[in-house]
Amino acid sequence: MTDPNLWNQLLIWPILNLLVAFYRVFEFIHAPGPLGFAVIALTVVIRFVLYPLMNAQMTSARKMAKLKPHMDALSAKHKNDKTALQQAQLALYKEHGVNPAAGCLPLLVQMPVLIALYNVFSHVLIAGDPTRVISDINAIVYAPFLRLTNFDVSFFGLSLAIKPSEWQTQGWWLLTVPIITGLLQWYQSKLMMPPSAEASGGKALVKHGEKAAPDTAMEMQKQMAIITPIMFGFFAFQFPLGLALYWNIFGLFGIMQQRKVNRQ
Repeated sequence: MTDPNLWNQLLIWPILNLLVAFYRVFEFIHAPGPLGFAVIALTVVIRFVLYPLMNAQMTSARKMAKLKPHMDALSAKHKNDKTALQQAQLALYKEHGVNPAAGCLPLLVQMPVLIALYNVFSHVLIAGDPTRVISDINAIVYAPFLRLTNFDVSFFGLSLAIKPSEWQTQGWWLLTVPIITGLLQWYQSKLMMPPSAEASGGKALVKHGEKAAPDTAMEMQKQMAIITPIMFGFFAFQFPLGLALYWNIFGLFGIMQQRKVNRQ
C-alpha cells in the first residue's frame, strides 16, 4: 500500500487519507469507536460522489425493464430474422431515448473505486499488526495532523477486525451480520426487478399464436437476484465487520436511491 504506483496514488491514498481524516475528527470529539463512525462517514461521501453514475445506471435499467413487453413483441415478430430484430430493437431504443450501454458504463467506473475501498479496509483491518498499520498509514498521509499515534478498531465495544466466521469463539450473534447483508442485497435486487404488471405492460403485446423468444437478460437478472445475496452474505461471513459495516450502509443508500428511481 505504501508503494507509490499510479493505482495507489490515484485511489488508495486519497481514500485512506479521507478515512483517517474522519477518524481524527471523531477521535477529537471523543466519539465512542471513531473508526466505525469514520467508515460510515466515508461511505456517505463515496455514495454521494457516485450518486450521478449510480442514478444513471438505475434509471437505464428501469427504462429497459419497462420496454420488456415491446421487446417480447419484436422477438416474436422477427424470430427468424436476427438482423431485422436488431434493427427493430435499435429503433425502439432510439424512440424511447434508451441507451443500453448507459447501464454498463457507470458500473465499470464504480468498480475501481469499490476495489480500492476493499484494499483500504483489508489493509487497515486484516493486517493484524497494529504497529505496522500505523506506520504504513503515517507514511502516506498528506498532512502532519493526520498522523496516528494509536489506532482503535473498536466500535461500541466491538472490534471491527473480527469476522462472523469466528462466531464460535466471539459469539453466535455474529451470524446475524451476513444474514442482514444478504437480506439488504436481496431487497435491493428485488427493487430492481419490474413488477409483474409492468413487465407485461398491463396487456399482451405479442399477437395471438406467436411465441416470444426467451428473454435471456430477464432470466439472468432473476438468477442474479438469487445468487448475489448469497454471494455477498458469504463475503460478509468471511470478511471483518468493518467491511460489512461499509457494505450495509452502502446498501441502505442504494435501496433509498432505487426506491426514488422507481417512483419517478
